[in-house]
Amino acid sequence: MADKWMIRGSQFANCNCDFGCPCQFYSKTTHGFCEASNSVLIEEGYFNDTPLDGLSFVLLVKWPGEVAEGNGSQQVIIDERANPEQREAIRKIAHGESTAPGSTHFFIFNSTMSEVHDPLFAPIEMSIDVDERRAHTKIKGLVESTGSPLKNPFNGEEMKKGIHLPKGFEYTYAEVGSGNSKVTSDIELDLNESHGHFNILHMNQDGVIHHELSGA
Repeated sequence: MADKWMIRGSQFANCNCDFGCPCQFYSKTTHGFCEASNSVLIEEGYFNDTPLDGLSFVLLVKWPGEVAEGNGSQQVIIDERANPEQREAIRKIAHGESTAPGSTHFFIFNSTMSEVHDPLFAPIEMSIDVDERRAHTKIKGLVESTGSPLKNPFNGEEMKKGIHLPKGFEYTYAEVGSGNSKVTSDIELDLNESHGHFNILHMNQDGVIHHELSGA
C-alpha cells in the first residue's frame, strides 16, 4: 500500500534573491544562482501510523545556477526529539519521497539534486508567526535564521505584502518579509537582508491542500 501522510504547520523560507523572489513567478533568480534555508514547524501531521505533531526540520538547498538547471545539493536537519520512525518519515517528506510527482516544492527540489547529504539530527529552537512576518530558527553550531517584516524605506513603518499562488506547489498565500541566515553544515549559507516568506504549509502525498486567500 502506498504511503499516506499529511503535515499542517508553518514555514519560513529565506533565499538569496531580492524581496519578492522572481523564482515564485518562474523568472530567473536575482543573482543567477539559488540558495535557501527552509524552516518547517509541524503543528499536526502523520506518516501512515506515525504521528509528527510538534516536530520541526530545516531543509537547506543550494544550486550553482538556476534551479531548473539542476546540479543542486541539499541537506535536511531534523528535530532530535523525533524517534527513528518519525525521523525517516520527515526525511521522506523533505526529500519529496512518497509524494505524487511534481506536487510539492520538496519533490521538485529533490528532482534537481546531484548531491544529497546525510540528514542531521539536532536540538532545534524554532518559532514562526506567519501573520506577524516574524521567525527565528536556531540550531547550535549549524543554523541561525531570522525573518522580519519589510519596512517602508521612507518612514520606517512595517509593510504587509504577500504572494498569492492559488495553485502553487508550496503554498496558496505567503507573507513576504526579510531574512537573514547563517548556516555552517555540509551546506554553507550566508544570507543578509534578502527575500523571506512566511506561509501555512499544508500538504499530503498528493500535494498542497489549497485554501482561500488569507492575509490580504
